[in-house]
Amino acid sequence: MSTPVHDLPAQQGAMKKQPAHPSRWKRSRGTRVRITNGLFKYYFLFSILALCFVLALVIFFIGKTAFLTFNEISLSQFFLSFDWTPEEGEFGAASFIVNTFSLTALTLLFAVPLSIGMAILIAEIAPKWLKSFIRPILDLLVGIPSIVYGYLGLTVLIPIIRSVSGENLGDGLLAASLVLTIMILPTVSRISDDAISAVPKKYREAAYALGSTRLQVIMRVVLPAAGRGIAAAIILGMTRAIGETMAVVMVIGNTSQLAKSLFTPASVLTSNIVMQISNVEFDSTWNYALHMMAFLLLVISFGLILIIRLISKKRGDEAA
Repeated sequence: MSTPVHDLPAQQGAMKKQPAHPSRWKRSRGTRVRITNGLFKYYFLFSILALCFVLALVIFFIGKTAFLTFNEISLSQFFLSFDWTPEEGEFGAASFIVNTFSLTALTLLFAVPLSIGMAILIAEIAPKWLKSFIRPILDLLVGIPSIVYGYLGLTVLIPIIRSVSGENLGDGLLAASLVLTIMILPTVSRISDDAISAVPKKYREAAYALGSTRLQVIMRVVLPAAGRGIAAAIILGMTRAIGETMAVVMVIGNTSQLAKSLFTPASVLTSNIVMQISNVEFDSTWNYALHMMAFLLLVISFGLILIIRLISKKRGDEAA
């Protein structure tokens, strides 16, 4: 049967309004998705390569300048001598290296028990309202600039140390370690808190079913299970303690000598670099020696980060 003439315009308009073929639309969408995924893939790859390139440049240029030190002095003189008098050609960095490790060890001695105790309190003992109050405060403390801690140490802590100890100055390893303890306490506490909270609840329930007390559950079940995460938190805090500069410069005394007591003004690798790097010529052994100190800090930090990665990898393998 033939179509009436007056219905032809309506049918032609309906045919024009019909969508494109579904297969063509799918093909175009699939092409857009592939192009978008490819662009993001190469963008992220470029970002990773750029980061690796910048890191390699930092290592190369610091290392290149640092190893020029041994054109003028020997390895034994730099690493074993305690005499740092650049004006007389003596570049012994042993006192700075020993002071750095002494400061880090003293900081960990103060910070680790407090941090783990606080993490246990937050994760295992404190009620929910107290947890919701303490955790945001610790997160805020992590973001406070180090110079603020150094200023508080200089204006508040050192006068207290003077009055208690009877020392004339109060600068030294004790003041620096207390300032660093306050600085790394939030970091170590929060990471340890996360590690303890990640311990499965069934471990606790099994221990309680066997008649264990809360203290026994925490000490013999929870802490061993969270041990790798706590170890990673301690190493991360150690990394920050070793590399900290401004807070240490303000309270340690900045004297190029070996610290023979907690109240002896001293200097560490970071503080010595900051105090002297702007006053030396670039093409001088003095400058090369300061770059070697920076290179040592870089190597120590990389070593600690590598240890954290190995701990995390072992933890992931055990979880799998």
